[in-house]
Amino acid sequence: LRKKFIDYFKKSEHLQIPSSSLVPDNDPSVLLTTAGMQQLKDYLTGEKDPIVDFGSQKLISVQKCFRTADIDAVGDGAHLTFFEMLGNWSLGNYFKREAIEYAFDFFTKELKLDPARFWITVFEGSDHIPRDEESIRDWIEQGIPKERIKEFGMKDNFWGPVGKTGPCGPSSELHYDLDKEAGKDCKNPNCGPNCKCGRFIEIWNLVFMEYKKDEKGSYVKLEQKNVDTGVGFERLLAVLNQKCSVYETDLFDWAKSYEGIEFDSSSSDQEKLRLSRIICDHLRGAVFLIADGVLPARDDRGYILRRIIRRAIKHGSTLKLKDSFLLDLASKVIDFYQEVYPELETNRKLILQALTEEDQKFRKTLKAGMKFFNQYVDQVVSKRTSGQEKLVLDGTEVFRLYETYGFPLELTEELVKEKGWEVDKEGFKKAFKKHQKISRAGVKKKFGGVGEWGKKVAPQHTATHLLHQALRDVLGKHVKQAGSDLNPERLRFDFTHPEVLSKREIEKIEEIINQKIKDDLPVVKKEMDYKQAIKEGAAGLFKDKYKDKVSVYKIGDYSCEICAGPHVKSTGELKSFKIKKEKSSSRGVRRVKAVVGN
Repeated sequence: LRKKFIDYFKKSEHLQIPSSSLVPDNDPSVLLTTAGMQQLKDYLTGEKDPIVDFGSQKLISVQKCFRTADIDAVGDGAHLTFFEMLGNWSLGNYFKREAIEYAFDFFTKELKLDPARFWITVFEGSDHIPRDEESIRDWIEQGIPKERIKEFGMKDNFWGPVGKTGPCGPSSELHYDLDKEAGKDCKNPNCGPNCKCGRFIEIWNLVFMEYKKDEKGSYVKLEQKNVDTGVGFERLLAVLNQKCSVYETDLFDWAKSYEGIEFDSSSSDQEKLRLSRIICDHLRGAVFLIADGVLPARDDRGYILRRIIRRAIKHGSTLKLKDSFLLDLASKVIDFYQEVYPELETNRKLILQALTEEDQKFRKTLKAGMKFFNQYVDQVVSKRTSGQEKLVLDGTEVFRLYETYGFPLELTEELVKEKGWEVDKEGFKKAFKKHQKISRAGVKKKFGGVGEWGKKVAPQHTATHLLHQALRDVLGKHVKQAGSDLNPERLRFDFTHPEVLSKREIEKIEEIINQKIKDDLPVVKKEMDYKQAIKEGAAGLFKDKYKDKVSVYKIGDYSCEICAGPHVKSTGELKSFKIKKEKSSSRGVRRVKAVVGN
């Protein structure tokens, strides 16, 4: 299917571009790559020229994507967190008519799908944006009856932007009726796309990017009209395999024979089926995230990864899968996908090690956490007021589950939801903010502030920035600062990395830093907006602790970080750098102690 799609569009003079990483490198407004268009954002807005960079305005790709918006729906027949998107783009070349012709032609002639089972949705218009008359006309010209073209509003048929601002536009979706005998099991006289009967599956979304949403929330016409289409690979495969679930396609063959996993949609144990699907979806997603440099952590991308791993572990425990199921299934994912995505095999050791450490860490607290949860629930029930319809778990206790036992908020919500109760989210947020305030006070103390003590550790500040970048250069982009402590005698730096540093790696890190010291690079401080700092590639420890204006320290063209300072004026003032000790700080976190100027 991948090959057919690529070959079809190559015949139409489209250039194939590789999938970008799941970690966006050009869009600080989003944590993960959720659509194929993200790597092309600057071309869609006209800021970059595709002719200059690609030699073509017509492109195709098979893009890795990861979305959490529908994570609660994972386990049904259609939703996934990780998925692949087949996409074709026109960056200022063809527009609606040609895009619709390509879609119809590829489905009916190349894949032999029955056009009588196609249903189309288009944009009905809004107060600011007109009805999509052209798409309606073009679909009718392809032979789609008018009664099978449905109109919907901004929620369903207007796509984007990915962040708060950016390119966007009306969309037209192609849905496929999985039931050969249309209307057989549905009593809805208006049955069609968005009907709750479950017969229809969306398999192609054509976005016509005519607008850009600005900071004020206004939709401004783009000078360049673009086409951005996405074909849900797993969903289309389900149609071709004549299956009603994406989990029953051959993409999940790696899991179907695993003991304790249920993949038969007709199973009498639908809850086991749902949990099995969640486990396999989350394990597949975790493998791809780790391969692209994400490691389990308490915030941002690392939190998303930790959440899906721990959710998989919890459900695996419920299904009584053997203790090794996490690594067993992860290895199967790598084996299955490595030919298409060789980075999985390249990072096999990192993937398995990161999963092992997270598994061991959470299993130690899972039993104790569940015991605490059940005891607390019993206490609440025993104090329940007669006639009280719904119970609400105290936010402070929910935070305790998070802080002490490593239960992500969403996991606790899921446990509570099973009982028909709710979580006091506001109470959780207050407890979390109180904890953050205390933690940040400690961080400020460790960094020395900007007083007399701070001035004495200026060389250590600068050396820490060099060390952070050198670690990423030698070990990989997954390295992230996890803590620091400075004094005039030495620096201590904690960072995310799953294994012991080799002697050669330590030597290479020292070599890089000492070369930067020898180069006597200027250390320049700039005040700028936080968003602009991130866009320019500045690293930061806590993204939510910063104000609108931040201080950014650039060390030549080598390092760029948000920091309160102070720093030396140039790297030559450091004289030298030497790592004295390297050890484990906690699971998945290493600690380096080093000295400068000796």
